[in-house]
Amino acid sequence: MKLRDALENYSFVLPAVLIFSLFYIVPLFWVLQLSMYQWDGILPDKVFVGFRNFLEIAQDKIWWKAMYQAGYITLIALTFQNALALSLAWACDRDIKGGNIYRVIFYLPVVLSEVVVGLVWRWIYDGNYGLLNHWLVNLGLSHLVRDWLSDPKTALISVAVIHCWKGFGWGFIIFLAGLQTIPRQLYEVARVDGANSWQMFQKVTMPLMVPVFILVSILTILGTMQVFVLILSMTGGGPGYHTEVPVTRILASMVGSSRFGYACSQGVIFGGILLAVSFMQIRMSKYMRQA
Repeated sequence: MKLRDALENYSFVLPAVLIFSLFYIVPLFWVLQLSMYQWDGILPDKVFVGFRNFLEIAQDKIWWKAMYQAGYITLIALTFQNALALSLAWACDRDIKGGNIYRVIFYLPVVLSEVVVGLVWRWIYDGNYGLLNHWLVNLGLSHLVRDWLSDPKTALISVAVIHCWKGFGWGFIIFLAGLQTIPRQLYEVARVDGANSWQMFQKVTMPLMVPVFILVSILTILGTMQVFVLILSMTGGGPGYHTEVPVTRILASMVGSSRFGYACSQGVIFGGILLAVSFMQIRMSKYMRQA
């Protein structure tokens, strides 16, 4: 009976295990193996080079520039994007007229296609006929007019702002769900004690929202570091690698240079960095909860 019950239990999870193994575990081992080879992705012959690809990555200035730029976008997302999401969630959590309509509007950018969003904003940012420059001229700010995505000084920040606009909606939903789990009695008690809105937010909301903050920060880092479609549709990594990110570099190594082994080694390094960041945040979350 115990054996039959165990087999029945395992039979429920077997399909999920098979799918996970087929699409995640097997490709992972395949990538780890290819990272040790020099291969063009077409010919069957592969040249074993050991850790030479990884040593080359250590000296690849463009790769580390892409990592830095991804970290720059991630820092903006962790601060500006999440602050905006939290502020809007806190506003919608209160009894305001038309709250449900605002929730739909704030979540709308998330469901939009990244390709469509990238192409539309590339047109808005265009230096010749873009709407942004048109508005600046009408406001008397002609000195600010420029080709936003072709200027190395503004290309990265322009992409980062659109990434934050595109992604704040899911953070807004998670923050709103977290705020709605806080008992309203705590706010009533704090109000009776004479606390104002900021004091209630600081003493009641913030401590109880720590697990939600950690979850959103982890998802923000993992999602933003892997940003790809938006940059590909807006700049393609240009001008001059100034908006290049790790995923676009991996694609360039694989498709542009036909260096599949080197691209796999880049993927291994990138995955290891994301894994290390995730473990650090998990440890930090446990420490903060114990404190």
